[in-house]
Amino acid sequence: MKGWTLGIGLWFLVTTAIAEPVLDISAGQKKSAPCAACHGVDGNSTVAAWPNIAGQSVGYLMDQLKDYREGQKGERFNPVMYSQVQALTDQDIEDLAKYYSSQKPSLGAAKPETLELGEKLYRGGNPATGVPACSACHSPEGDGNSPAGFPRLSGQHPDYIMDQLKKFKTGERFNDANGIMRDIAKRMTNEEMQAVSNYVSGLH
Repeated sequence: MKGWTLGIGLWFLVTTAIAEPVLDISAGQKKSAPCAACHGVDGNSTVAAWPNIAGQSVGYLMDQLKDYREGQKGERFNPVMYSQVQALTDQDIEDLAKYYSSQKPSLGAAKPETLELGEKLYRGGNPATGVPACSACHSPEGDGNSPAGFPRLSGQHPDYIMDQLKKFKTGERFNDANGIMRDIAKRMTNEEMQAVSNYVSGLH
């Protein structure tokens, strides 16, 4: 009986491994050359204003690129990104998303000055003003939630995070599901936004 059980277990592992799809990143890697100037060859940007996109989920990356492609009529207009993606097909976008999703994200480092406040907000939010814990959507380690479409924050540049929170607060960026990020950002002070932006940069 023990041998039979072991055999079934091995069969399951082998067939599962065979059935699991292999992510083909070759097409996206070839198409990523223009992106490297801002986002780095592997999706890890060396400039604080430009986001790290390595390790983001395929679905999230595809959604953002498609929103950028909409231009001014879309929910996330950026003239630089629009000029880069306006001619991309859906297949191009999928290929690029698969490539960058497969890349290993770099680890950041948080500054100590606002670390305590940043951790408090990320882990527990601010009940007094109705700001929920960031970890509820973006995970305790900042890995995000792919099925829900919530992005990875771990290792992201604090300048970029701060910029996006401000855009959500003013409504300049409005591609968040059900306005969730706009509602949260409106409840946050600049000090809180800076603190949590710093905290997630060193979170992993």
